[in-house]
Amino acid sequence: MVNLPQPISRRPAFQAALHGWYRTAQRRLPWREAPSLYKTVVSEFMLQQTQVVTVLPYFDRWLRELPDFAALAAAPETKVMKLWEGLGYYSRARNLHRLAQVVAARPAPPRTPAEWRELPGIGPYTAAAITSIAFDEPAACVDGNVVRILARLTGEGKTFRNGSEAAKHFTPLAGALIQGSHPGTHNQAMMELGATVCLRQKPNCAACPVASFCVARQGGTPEKFPCLQPKQIEQKSVARAWCVQDGKLLLRRGHAQARRLAGLHELPELSDLGAKPSPKTLLATKRRTITRYAITETIYAVKLTRALKARIAEDASLEWVPLSELEHVTLSGPHRRWIRELLESKG
Repeated sequence: MVNLPQPISRRPAFQAALHGWYRTAQRRLPWREAPSLYKTVVSEFMLQQTQVVTVLPYFDRWLRELPDFAALAAAPETKVMKLWEGLGYYSRARNLHRLAQVVAARPAPPRTPAEWRELPGIGPYTAAAITSIAFDEPAACVDGNVVRILARLTGEGKTFRNGSEAAKHFTPLAGALIQGSHPGTHNQAMMELGATVCLRQKPNCAACPVASFCVARQGGTPEKFPCLQPKQIEQKSVARAWCVQDGKLLLRRGHAQARRLAGLHELPELSDLGAKPSPKTLLATKRRTITRYAITETIYAVKLTRALKARIAEDASLEWVPLSELEHVTLSGPHRRWIRELLESKG
């Protein structure tokens, strides 16, 4: 057990301060209004590695189109992926779709964290969030926000290899702090505190309801915690093709079994077409980061030749999509932006 004398020995006072603050300071979010199990599940999937401000319009549109587990279970995957388009990490959408099919087929939804962890896309954090909020299970959520809070409360100086190691270290403490409380309120209050007050940089200690329990604040160095080894960023380069013919754009559709891009369309790589980059045909250079990869993507104009036509005809994943129908296919978020920019630049 992590040594935290004050919040553990004064747990009722800690909970009272935290929960009282949450009741008055919490943000108005759609999944908190008329809450339901389905809203909780959808929001937790969408919020994985995605900021609240980004999720809000997606959540509202999703609930209008797919209002419950039965509607989601019955929806074709193409509709599910289209509604998710732009949120990234598309395996979340496919897992959520499969989860809904399992839940809709049961006479009653699972209630315990162990049962939820057997479902697609559910890890310890998501299982704890869903069951504590929906069923009052005393399961503590431990994500990056909660790790940051607990590291600062304890002044824990240990350097962790990564966030997973830190979460495992602080899980016993998080479990101890949730005891004797309303679990759903406690978990949401901790998450809200990390998202709005106990920030990674420039934490607002003056507004913190549990500042009197915080070792790092007393030492004047909250930004030092938690201590995590720097991520090793890998550089990657991808050369892509821009090929338009007769009002149609050449795209590649991800294989159905692909881990990340199943069913999604992107500009094909030059290597898909047997082409090589040429500085003379460079149209754009784009940069993005995915997990631990910093990716530079260059887009080159490619002329349609007889040999290229034959290669495209032989590859079922390469598709000619009419420019007028681009809004109806599911593109990865960055590629939709890049395609729109290139089309606008060409008038």
